[in-house]
Order: sequence, then C-alpha cells, then structure tokens
Amino acid sequence: MASELTTSINIKEPRWDQSTFVGRAKHFFTVTDPRNILLTNEQLAHAHAVVTDYRKGIVCPGLTEDELWRAKYVFDSAFHPDTGEKMILIGRMSAQVPMNMTITGCMMTFYKTTPAVLLWQWINQSFNAIVNYTNRSGDAPITVSQLGTAYVSATTGAVATALGLNALTKHISPLIGRFVPFAAVAAANCINIPLMRQRELQHGIPITDENDNRLGESPKAAQQAISQVVVSRILMASPGMAIPPFLMNHLEKKAFLRFPWMSAPIQVGLVGFCLVFATPLLKSSNFTLRGFRLEPELQEKIRANHPGVERVYFNKGL
Repeated sequence: MASELTTSINIKEPRWDQSTFVGRAKHFFTVTDPRNILLTNEQLAHAHAVVTDYRKGIVCPGLTEDELWRAKYVFDSAFHPDTGEKMILIGRMSAQVPMNMTITGCMMTFYKTTPAVLLWQWINQSFNAIVNYTNRSGDAPITVSQLGTAYVSATTGAVATALGLNALTKHISPLIGRFVPFAAVAAANCINIPLMRQRELQHGIPITDENDNRLGESPKAAQQAISQVVVSRILMASPGMAIPPFLMNHLEKKAFLRFPWMSAPIQVGLVGFCLVFATPLLKSSNFTLRGFRLEPELQEKIRANHPGVERVYFNKGL
C-alpha cells in the first residue's frame, strides 16, 4: 500500500528550477498550456479544493505528488495569486499563445493601410488591457476611470506609433516597414502596463516574508515589479515580431507566396512557433527584494513587528 503524501512539498514555488532555461521552459509550458482554457468549472473547483486543503495541511486520500502538482498548475492558471478570484478566460496565461499568435500574426500581415492598422492595434490593445488587468499584482481594486484611461492611452499610443512609422517608412526598404507593428507594441506596453497598474504605484503592492505573512504595501516594490513586467513583455514579443519579418521578406522575394491569402496563416504559424520558445524568457511572477530597498517607514515597521526579516517577497504580475 502506497504511503500517504507528506505536506512538506512547497507548492508556492514552481516545480522546476527557475534559474535554468530548461526549468523555466517546463514551468511556463505547463502554465501556458492552452488545454487549460478548456477545463470545466468542476475541474477548476476540484483543483482549487486540492490546493487549498494541502496548504492547510490536509491531504486528499490517495493523492499522488504528480496529481498535486497538476492541481497546483491548474489552480495557478485560473485563479489570481493575490485576490483568489477566478480570472477572465482570455486574460489567463493559458490563452496567451493562441490569442497572441493570432493577433500578432494579423498585425504583421495587415500593417500597410490605415484602416488595417486601426483595427488590429485596437484589437491588440483591447486584449492587452484584459491581460494586464487580469494579471495585475496585489488585491486592491482598480477603478473604471483608471481602466478607461489606460485603455484609451495605450490604444492611442500604439496607433500613433504605427501610423507615424508607416509614414516614415514608405520610401525605404519594405523590410523596415515590417517592424512597425513591433515598435507599436513596445510603445503600447510602456504606456498600458504602468497606467493599468497606476494604483499599485500610488499605494504599493503587498509584500510578505518567506512564510507568506503579509508585512505591508510598498510602492518601491511596485515600481520594480512593473518595470520588470514591461521589459519581459517586450522581450517575449521580440522573437515572434522580429524573426518572421525576415522570413516573410525572403519568401516574397522568392515568389513562394503565390496566393496573397497564404501570408496571414504563415505569419500566424511563425509567430506561434516563436512564442513557444520565447515564453520561458519570462521569469517567475514571484520576486524577492532586500529589506533595505523598501521605504524607510516600512523598514521601521518590519523591524519592529518582524525582527530578523531581511528579504521580502512580492508578486510582480505577468
């Protein structure tokens, strides 16, 4: 008879070593597994119960270690780490590859005319707004006004960047023009993410000790979290938006694309292939910070109430 599973497994951390590319790849292939968006409410509720009980020291009879880790990743794919609420379906990380490859592929195919730029940049920023809201850090609510400001500003910035660069690249190499969508996406990320998470910059994000005891809220941790998310989002988009332009330009010169309708499916496929390998560039959403980098008043509070704590932890979001 198999022995009962112990409660010593640390399911707060990823199953695989995140200091290596292979470890991050295994982790994010599991987190972003598109099959997770097909899970039923009953399956999600079961995973929620398994993980919640395990954190309380309760082990379901007959539960194996593999089943525990599977439940943990299903739980992480559907429930917000800070609020515990079920996340919007297309905002979950498991929807990132199919949604991004479709939208990005179409942005890179239909970028030459103003109506096409307006349509696909609007679709992309609408999707990004949902993703940024769904994967925000902290449990503080965001107002409708803040959501609207971030959405309109990012969409305007992306469209202005795309149209402006399209105008500048009309008389130079067509290859350069293919990178306009990437520049627009990078600009929009720099606008959208900080605005969507402006409340965190104003009031801070929750910081905890290694035992998940809440120590307070830190705007400095929020600044570090948001800057890391902006950079990682741009890096994740880079392979999918930087490699296909060279390939598509080469294929068009060789007359490989005999039918215009072939361009969009090929672009979408290339972007999807690149995204699969770019995803591990993202670090884990859980980060640490030395206590002395926090606000002075928060440092004093921690020293008074939690002596001995030198390193704090926070969820940077994705």
